[in-house]
Amino acid sequence: MSQSRSTTPAPNQSEEWMGTALIEARAALETGDVPIGAVVISAEGAVLGTGRNRREADQDPTGHAEILALRSAAATTGSWRLEDCTLVVTLEPCAMCAGAIVLARVPRVVLGSWDPKAGAAGSALEVLREPRLNHWVEVYGGVREAECAELLRGFFEEQRPGAL
Repeated sequence: MSQSRSTTPAPNQSEEWMGTALIEARAALETGDVPIGAVVISAEGAVLGTGRNRREADQDPTGHAEILALRSAAATTGSWRLEDCTLVVTLEPCAMCAGAIVLARVPRVVLGSWDPKAGAAGSALEVLREPRLNHWVEVYGGVREAECAELLRGFFEEQRPGAL
């Protein structure tokens, strides 16, 4: 088994990268999708791919921000192995997305808000650091957390008034 080890990204870089993910998340609102955005960053700090939720827009159950960002980055690099990259996402990945992150060999995930109901980076499940898998991912949470959480809270309040 291989375990990825690296230093924590500089806070100012993580916050800037999260800003790009938030732009994607806000764009998801235009199609009625849950406002989640993601961006894949190279080791040099370049954006390799972006994604936003498109389940409603495309009627695709796999249309999650992380999946689309990983696909975009793989197309940009010409490889499914994203070994030197960082995935930045506004909400803790679900089990499907966490599995894709592990399979893409992404060594780092920076997330905005935690998802206690469905998060698979340590909240509800632990997929990204599951010791029985062949790849482990470093997780850095809480980057621009209030901003990410408020975007989601506003969306769901509009969808289900009085439910929260």
